[in-house]
Amino acid sequence: MKNNLTVINVYKKRTLKSEVVTQLLYGDTFKKLRRIGKWIKIKNDTDNYKGYIKYKNFPQNQKSTHKVCDVCARLYSKPKNRSIIKKKLSFGSKVKVSDKKDGFYKFDNLWIKKKDLKKMNYKTLNPFNNIKKFANIKYRWGGKHFSGLDCSALIQLFLNYNGKFCPRDAKDQIKYFKKKVKLNNIKKNDLIFWKGHVAIVLSKKTLIHAYGPFKKVVIMSIKETINGIFATAKLRVIGIRRI
Repeated sequence: MKNNLTVINVYKKRTLKSEVVTQLLYGDTFKKLRRIGKWIKIKNDTDNYKGYIKYKNFPQNQKSTHKVCDVCARLYSKPKNRSIIKKKLSFGSKVKVSDKKDGFYKFDNLWIKKKDLKKMNYKTLNPFNNIKKFANIKYRWGGKHFSGLDCSALIQLFLNYNGKFCPRDAKDQIKYFKKKVKLNNIKKNDLIFWKGHVAIVLSKKTLIHAYGPFKKVVIMSIKETINGIFATAKLRVIGIRRI
């Protein structure tokens, strides 16, 4: 089945008061495991993550042709700049283009600007290319959307965008990526892990992460981050991995 909404919360239990464990972006596909009343237990095709979403008549899966390449993309009712609507698609959302006109692409009776899409097979040499654009995006536990995301989602979004598998949670990411690195040998794109947290190295001295205490995605000094997390949460670095 395919998600045809801009974003859907996936819950740990069958109640809106439950923890949001992840989200489905537009075009994400999933398997319906079973229906329980007004809820469906699903398994995400991207990472096999399981959870519950509210029941809806979702369309069957269809092969996407393009993916959103910016933090978010505006949508239009017609292929005209003045026909903007409130809905937006988040980075990594997937669509099936059915028509093209005047710099716009059509999908599911909506239009999006050509510049906001790349073909599904497009990859960047640096898997975390343009990740700095996410600086100041709000932190949200379980989020994968431009309105808010968490630390492990930031990693997963960019690796998935570049056709690489990546588990959803930090505790699984540290197990999945096998190549261990020492702090004094760290380089760009390495992943630094704490218990329940992960950050992406930008340079020998800086990193970027969706950081709960700051309530947003921030670029920080590596030394400042390591010292700060120990000072506030008594957590030490448990591993550094190279992708």
